[in-house]
Amino acid sequence: MSQRPSVPHSSSIAFSLHSHLLVSSEMNPNSNWRHSIHHCWVHHAPSRPHQGPDAAPGRDPRPQPNPNGAVQAVRPAYAAVHTTAARRVSIPLPSPPPPAARAGPISVGVRIIQQEGVAAMFSGVSATMLRQTLYSTTRMGLYDILKQKWTDPTTHNMPLPSKITAGLIAGAIGAAVGNPADVAMVRMQADGRLPVAERRNYKSVVDAIARMGKQEGVTSLWRGSSLTINRAMLVTASQLASYDQIKETILGNGLMRDGLGTHVTASFAAGFVASVASNPVDVIKTRIMNMKVEAGAEPPYSGALDCALKTVRSEGPLALYKGFVPTISRQGPFTVVLFVTLEQVRKLLKDF
Repeated sequence: MSQRPSVPHSSSIAFSLHSHLLVSSEMNPNSNWRHSIHHCWVHHAPSRPHQGPDAAPGRDPRPQPNPNGAVQAVRPAYAAVHTTAARRVSIPLPSPPPPAARAGPISVGVRIIQQEGVAAMFSGVSATMLRQTLYSTTRMGLYDILKQKWTDPTTHNMPLPSKITAGLIAGAIGAAVGNPADVAMVRMQADGRLPVAERRNYKSVVDAIARMGKQEGVTSLWRGSSLTINRAMLVTASQLASYDQIKETILGNGLMRDGLGTHVTASFAAGFVASVASNPVDVIKTRIMNMKVEAGAEPPYSGALDCALKTVRSEGPLALYKGFVPTISRQGPFTVVLFVTLEQVRKLLKDF
């Protein structure tokens, strides 16, 4: 009785094939993996009788599948290796998306004109005029009153801490008076960025204040008033106190005489200081005033501190200085015109 030749188990053939491919690829990454599979196949698969022209009659000359289970077990491994290698060759790696272009004040202005027209650049102008009438006259008048009372009669100078304190008080009262117009101004300017179905379409500052009072209650006119007051205190203290201090320093050191040049220099410096101090509060105030609160839903921000923390966590600390270039572009010329006009008015009042 002839002994049946031993056939390697299917698992040992698959393991040998896998191990051979790993060693071959590690030692030579550019090696032919098909040659490795063939080499492993020849050494482990049992031989079959040759099907040639001299084969016995009655037998199919075409290659027959090997009935050995070990050889059949190798086929899935061969297919898996072939598929993996083909994928590595044919599928390209996706390229990273290009970085989004940053929008500057000029590009934003051009886009507003293209989408909404030139009139959109002056949206909320009526609310801006009313706000400045109420806010600026109140804070400037109170600051001058406090300045006259706290100025040293002998030196005719006011200490810097007293200037800052007077600015804080005057700014707080002025902001409380002008807050309804401030809310209307923010909404009217942001209305064009909302979807068409969600726009409020205020006709004027009077229409905005009247509709807010009827639809949302009188208290909505002082929404975000804490932020407005804090901003006004920072702006007034930094703006008025820095203007007076820089002007006194220039005149005291004899750098310039008391005239238009001194007023322009001191006022421009004061506008820069005010922009640096107020820009974070502007960002938070605008987000709170412009948030939409649905009935029965929790508002996006519970307060100024919550808005500041969420903004810093999600966008970073520099997010508080978004829009600084437009802020200094607005605050600088405005401060120069404000103080130059104020100085001329003071001269006219002295003559009378």
